Amino acid sequence: MTAAPLPRAVFSRVDELWHPSELARGPWDPRAQHGGAPSALLAHVAESAMPEPGWQLARLSVELIRPVPLAPLATRCSTQAARSTSRVTIDLLAGETLVARAHALMLRSQALTLPSDLPAAIAPRLLPLPRDCSEPLRIPGLPDGVSFHADALQTFAAQGDAARPGPGAAWFRLALPLVDGIPNSPAMRAAAAADFGNGLSWVLPIDGFLFSNADLSLHLHRPPEGEWIGLNAETLVDAGGAGTTLSRLYDEQGPIGVAVQTLVLRAR
Repeated sequence: MTAAPLPRAVFSRVDELWHPSELARGPWDPRAQHGGAPSALLAHVAESAMPEPGWQLARLSVELIRPVPLAPLATRCSTQAARSTSRVTIDLLAGETLVARAHALMLRSQALTLPSDLPAAIAPRLLPLPRDCSEPLRIPGLPDGVSFHADALQTFAAQGDAARPGPGAAWFRLALPLVDGIPNSPAMRAAAAADFGNGLSWVLPIDGFLFSNADLSLHLHRPPEGEWIGLNAETLVDAGGAGTTLSRLYDEQGPIGVAVQTLVLRAR
């Protein structure tokens, strides 16, 4: 039998509603989305709220209040604008139910001449670069079938061994449009990849534990260049049922920001 063709985008917009395809599906529940899908959608909505070009996403804080269903979604926005910053609050709703809320900080871009002797970054580049990697990222225990992690992104393992618990690094690229008919922006690509930190740096076996994230806080000091987003991630957990994942984000030129996730730990 020939496999059915994949949808052409993760989301489509019809009658003011966002319709997720099966490409948005996550690993924890076949009825719910991967956190990277709504996070990238919320980045797009925040950027679309700006009345003119020249703004860049500096921070996106996403509260995943409930599992985001594979069902039509509505967004409701409010904006507080100033000369150099704009703050956008976005509610994501399934029917009348609030499933996620995002707070985006947009900065007006400006060209600056910086000193040439600025301190170097902790890790100036994430190596090896995507063109020098060959193995796709394979996180053990993830379910089969069409999903965001398996089909919406192309991945390469860069550092560490994803088959073993502990820190890891990988490259991610959106393989198709997040929103049908809309080019993927740098902020959308960063938000889609940033939610993978806890899976990339897992420390608990997925067949014995849930370690889903309840939020995502993404901070970008510059927009990424190119299609590839690198994550170097580390997870810490506690027997009290909480954990955190810290991911340093890169493009092929160097660091672009950081992301933090709060994990909810549960025994299966």
